[in-house]
Amino acid sequence: MPRIVALDTASEFGSLALLEDGVVLEEVILHSPEGFGHVLFPQLDRLMRRHGWKYDQVAGFAAGSGPGSFTGVRVALAAIKGLAEATGAPAAAISNLQAMSLYGTSGLRAPFLDARRGEIYAGLYHSDQTPAGAEVVTKFQPWHEALPKQAELLTPDPAVFSVDATVTPRALAGAIGRLAATRLTDPMSLDANYVRRSDAELNWVDK
Repeated sequence: MPRIVALDTASEFGSLALLEDGVVLEEVILHSPEGFGHVLFPQLDRLMRRHGWKYDQVAGFAAGSGPGSFTGVRVALAAIKGLAEATGAPAAAISNLQAMSLYGTSGLRAPFLDARRGEIYAGLYHSDQTPAGAEVVTKFQPWHEALPKQAELLTPDPAVFSVDATVTPRALAGAIGRLAATRLTDPMSLDANYVRRSDAELNWVDK
């Protein structure tokens, strides 16, 4: 039976998940505001041992590709690339917004995340998780007003924006693993989904 290990460290609320035949066996939430570099592998090793899994028995590795914390996204992608290279398994990078869309119930789903600086990361997806538009970083109000009326809002923080929205879990590794099952590929071809440039890049441009 295909086994997938999925990771998400795109925000301070990360998660790990083990999936077998598309079913999430266990998902572990990791809250680490100071970053995940020091906790990711110890937590993953414990999770693998609890289920009696060995890394060379895994059919594929998956990570959330963002948008989110630039450092966090890089940690997860580097981890699955290393694991895939060590085991010879394929890997997949899945958009966090696309993973959020799995938790909707409407035909058209509009997931969004707080991007700080008064902006959001946002996307628009059909019920089968195919994109209905490009992912963007933008102000909430004009994006919300331009959405089709039938679009279902999805976010982990509806209170921040004072809107009626479907609340998605912060832990997305399970959803990432479910989407990854049919998208496993050469791990070296994977890239981050930053949507916008990092603070360091923006500061460099401003100088």
